[in-house]
Amino acid sequence: MHDFGPVVAVLAVVAGWYLGRVLTGVLGRRVARRFMRPSVTRTVLRLIRTGALGVGVLVAVWSLGLGLGNLVVSVTVFSAVLGLVLAPIVGSILNGIFVLADQPYEIGDMIEFTDTGQRGFVEDITLRYTKVFTLDNTFLVMPNGEMREANIVNYSAEDERTRCSLTVQMTYESDIATARSAIERAAATCDEVIEGGPDIRIGSARYPAKPRCYIDEYADSGVNLTLRYWAKQPYRLGAVRSAVQTRIWDEVQAREDVAFAYPHVQHVFDEEESGEAKVALRRER
Repeated sequence: MHDFGPVVAVLAVVAGWYLGRVLTGVLGRRVARRFMRPSVTRTVLRLIRTGALGVGVLVAVWSLGLGLGNLVVSVTVFSAVLGLVLAPIVGSILNGIFVLADQPYEIGDMIEFTDTGQRGFVEDITLRYTKVFTLDNTFLVMPNGEMREANIVNYSAEDERTRCSLTVQMTYESDIATARSAIERAAATCDEVIEGGPDIRIGSARYPAKPRCYIDEYADSGVNLTLRYWAKQPYRLGAVRSAVQTRIWDEVQAREDVAFAYPHVQHVFDEEESGEAKVALRRER
């Protein structure tokens, strides 16, 4: 029996690995229907594979003649050494359980790290880390402990509609009422912008779904008008903003009673000087 021990050990490990794959293939659909959430489904299937492989390892240990007492002694001897290495992993696993339970984000959601401004899509959630596919075409792997402490904005949670704002400065000579109507009309013509409908509710507050333009500030060089609009999806906010600004530019340029403001300086001389400025040159040694 002991002569074939190594062979039996190898076969047991291989059988455990293969059994894990078979079980995940058979139970995959049932687990997905039971939990619904992709992150929890993947975690459960990983645990099934790990459990099957663990059974194979235990059979391999038994076939090599290592009893339970020897195994306990070995674990006791190496526990002090491995404790320092395993502590961060165990902590990350516990944080992963909290992440799966709290549900701050899900696989496929678009999130943003407020500290760095990075945006991306959640590619995978495990018990140890979260993998984010950034908009820069790179992968960001974050331990779940850091993910729990980070300030994250989830753009895909429940409602994908995102409220955006844009400030435009018009001259004081412009017809402000006409400018506001033109800006609202320009934003509503964009396909990526919600053009109207019932008010959108956020908590206890309600906001108009139609683009609305407000007088924000009387600045030095013109009147600041702030446009607030709703983007249908948060995935291309930069492109949506560019499209809105392009429509506003075309709308304003086509009218004569409104114009964009720009910084300028006007010099005014008093009456005593008759509008003349005195300029003197001095030669220095």
